Amino acid sequence: MNAVHTRKTSAIVIAAAVVVIIYGMQFAKALLVPFLLAAFIALMTVRPMLWLQKKRVPAVLAALLIVLVVMLVLTVIGIVIGRSIADFTAALPGYQARLDRIVADVLAFMAEHLNGDESIQDLGDLLNPGRVMAFVTVFLNAMRGVLTSVFLIFFTVVFILLEASQFKTKFVAAFGTDEGGLERPRAFLVNLGRYLGIKTLISALTGILAWLLTWSIGLDFPLLWGMLAFLLNYVPTIGSIIAAVPAILLALVQLGPAEATGVMIGFVAINISFGNFIEPRLMGYGVGISPLIVFVGLIFWYWVFGPVGMLLSVPLTMTVKLLLESDEETRWIAILLGSERDAKHAIDEA
Repeated sequence: MNAVHTRKTSAIVIAAAVVVIIYGMQFAKALLVPFLLAAFIALMTVRPMLWLQKKRVPAVLAALLIVLVVMLVLTVIGIVIGRSIADFTAALPGYQARLDRIVADVLAFMAEHLNGDESIQDLGDLLNPGRVMAFVTVFLNAMRGVLTSVFLIFFTVVFILLEASQFKTKFVAAFGTDEGGLERPRAFLVNLGRYLGIKTLISALTGILAWLLTWSIGLDFPLLWGMLAFLLNYVPTIGSIIAAVPAILLALVQLGPAEATGVMIGFVAINISFGNFIEPRLMGYGVGISPLIVFVGLIFWYWVFGPVGMLLSVPLTMTVKLLLESDEETRWIAILLGSERDAKHAIDEA
């Protein structure tokens, strides 16, 4: 009886601690998000830094070279986003008015041919393209807000990279274990870094092709749509759809139905090519998380960290899964969060 009571008390305490931690992360997201972004950038760049060190480049210089390249890229992204948001926001009321007229005409046509069915009005209330445009503005403003912390990200990445080469020695000295105890976290960090690196490459190519597509068709703000495709390609499942919709709507308003259809076909072709063929070949493995958990994690991290949490949802969920795997009492939760392959591997081990 006492053992049952103790387990119930322990479960309540753990649940309360989790709730406190989650709300604490929400409260401190302005500070946590730049640090998380810096940590994931460091994971992607640690291998190039170690390669430079093998070429006898001093550790400090190697870290600075890598980080300077990354910060240059982030600064360019921030400038492009800032200028594009300003121009797009200024032009948005005109686009919105034209889009509303198009929607009103379509609904009037449907009501006329459906004998004035009242459900058409309900459909008009449900279909509000302005929400998509508003989400784009909110998302890009959130990204611009994070990138204003570029110096904090810069110094954090530098110190993480400098610490990386010394971490193994410190871990062994602190916990009195051999290097074998580092195998699982090392494998996880290697896989996570590889995932982030490949995802960044695929996202960059997706953004470039989206920019070329919208520029070639004469759409306004092609850099904005390319940047949006690049950023939202990190978002699993729905990111590519969200990136395509505003460009399609703008093409409909600015150029017409034929051009909007062409933009839609172009985005579909780009995302199918990369998502179904190129990316799986480069990855060589899945992210090790159930597709349902990927989607739930997307919603959860969006709630915790806002729009930037969508970009970080997969690596954050993978990190939580690793932490759960490290303890025998919570390993069963990690198995439920994982993929079918992980479950079969656990059965084979048992």
